[in-house]
Amino acid sequence: MIQALQRDLGLSKDQAEIRLVNEARLAPIEAKLRDSLGDRFGGSWLSGTTARSLVVATTSAADIPAILAAGAQAEVVTRSLAQLIPIKQSLDAALPARPRVGSVRYIDVRNNKVVILSAAPEQAEAIIETVGVNKDVVSVIPSFEIPRLLGDVRGGDAYYTGITSRCSIGFAVTKGAQRGFVSAGHCGKKGAATVGADRTAQGIFQGSVFPGSDYAWIAVNTNWTLTPTVSNGGAGIDESVPVAGARAAIEGASVCRSGSTTDWHCGLIQQRDASVTYPQGNVFELTRTSVCAEPGDSGGSFISIDQAQGVTSGGSGDCSSGGTTYFQPIGEILTAYGLKLLTATRTPPTTTSAR
Repeated sequence: MIQALQRDLGLSKDQAEIRLVNEARLAPIEAKLRDSLGDRFGGSWLSGTTARSLVVATTSAADIPAILAAGAQAEVVTRSLAQLIPIKQSLDAALPARPRVGSVRYIDVRNNKVVILSAAPEQAEAIIETVGVNKDVVSVIPSFEIPRLLGDVRGGDAYYTGITSRCSIGFAVTKGAQRGFVSAGHCGKKGAATVGADRTAQGIFQGSVFPGSDYAWIAVNTNWTLTPTVSNGGAGIDESVPVAGARAAIEGASVCRSGSTTDWHCGLIQQRDASVTYPQGNVFELTRTSVCAEPGDSGGSFISIDQAQGVTSGGSGDCSSGGTTYFQPIGEILTAYGLKLLTATRTPPTTTSAR
């Protein structure tokens, strides 16, 4: 993971190690402040090359002392996250039939606005007026980003549905006596059979959702052994990274992706609750990242330090020129199917100093 962070984020080895320590240190502070602020919470993000600072936004200046006392920086904003979400939902309802006008919608907590990425900005502005939301709350950014789908049991390894359709394993899970893994819903329908990278019989899709969401879970046969790890084969020395939990990372945190086409790549979590219009349909509540991916990486693991984040849905660009990739958060998948994430013992990142 350290080598991939150095390569993809342009960090030194020391900076990469310090960033992971800071991210692990600030995560519980963010979770506590998010809960205590309630409806006044305006979002949060990590700042600085090594994620030295946590910024927490609130709609009330009275919260500043408590935020500072907890070890974060405070920013007072006009609108809470709870106020921005329904505005985005209104735009989601109006834009899916017009992918060029607004292929991606998300909440930009740093600027306290809803963002529309549009290849036709004037048409997007007209739709905003039609919907009746305050134009000052919405930013239309000219963009030709057109997201597309990207198609032992270990995260990131390949599996096949049918003769040629290849996707990637997300994370190992259990459901009672059943054992298997989660992946992307567009990789196969319920009842479809899968084979592993070695082309031997592997499992059956027990459930699959796409579009709307993009997740699935596959139960494997007794020939396959579950491991609480993610493949790190493309990053250098280590062959796998342990999975210790599923705590959601903060915006601005580093995140790495494993997939059967491009192996291991890292970037930053940019926005949560993004809505994406693919040619095959709309998917909501995805997380937007600066990590690259290519076809065949779909379903693969997104992990931050040792915490499972989600499975690859789709994106734009590639790993030669760079790109944007979206993942389906793991929490929704586990809840939807009553699954339990297979985990290993946690080993927190350590270094001599965090700065």
